[in-house]
Amino acid sequence: MSVDPALRTLDIAIPAQPDSLVRLSLLMADDELNLAAIAQLIESDMALAAAVMKAVNSSLYGLKGRVQSVQQAITYLGMREVAGITFEMGLRAAFPPAIELEPLWSRAATRGLLMGRLAQRLALDAWAAHSAGLFEECGKAVLFRHAPDHYRSMLRAASSDAELLTLEHAGFGVSHDALGAALCESWGLGAAAVASVRHHVGMQATLEFPAALQRRGILALSAIVAALMAPDSPTRPARLDAVVAALAPQVDLDTTLVLRTARQLEDEMQQAHKRAQAA
Repeated sequence: MSVDPALRTLDIAIPAQPDSLVRLSLLMADDELNLAAIAQLIESDMALAAAVMKAVNSSLYGLKGRVQSVQQAITYLGMREVAGITFEMGLRAAFPPAIELEPLWSRAATRGLLMGRLAQRLALDAWAAHSAGLFEECGKAVLFRHAPDHYRSMLRAASSDAELLTLEHAGFGVSHDALGAALCESWGLGAAAVASVRHHVGMQATLEFPAALQRRGILALSAIVAALMAPDSPTRPARLDAVVAALAPQVDLDTTLVLRTARQLEDEMQQAHKRAQAA
């Protein structure tokens, strides 16, 4: 899929999707998933398989025993989550390592997991939600690769993503949400995931949907999970309540169910963290 010509005039390169992820995307698009073929594809790339196994066995997933193979990971976690981890590793590998980007990748892993599981339990498109969560901040990595020193200063100066957008527009003529959406399109993600990446900053700040956006469920999950992932404070529970109350009715979801499910996921993540500390 081509990148918006307007972005090409800015001379900011969008990294190409790795071949392994192209093939994985095709397999994930099949009506009947071939789990053996997907496991074989991941295992055929030794570096990718090693990164996936390391991620699967991290505290984030809270597995009680150590997973020894990709097939075993699929058995424990399911195909969507293993595919999500694979996309996460492929996305990271598309950019040079940088200590400034490590918090971004850590948030992406947690956000993708939470959005995917929340969508699954609410009968929404779990793969679109998971991928939207993974790619939400990827435009920052694009800008960091393009101008590391300049963008490093912007990251330090901005107190919020909304403020960062203003700095990015002034410095580059484009912001990370637009670049992230362009990367999602070029890597073949679905329209709902692309829209979530494109509009997540404004959505999380205002809780207002873009007027022309029709498929709103994944974008709503982005704002809900952002509230769930906010730093711990006395106001965080009330913020989550307010976000769910504002958005759930607009996407035809039961407010009580969404809030209960979000709280369950929060508890699961806390329990996984406690198990990791005790290990």
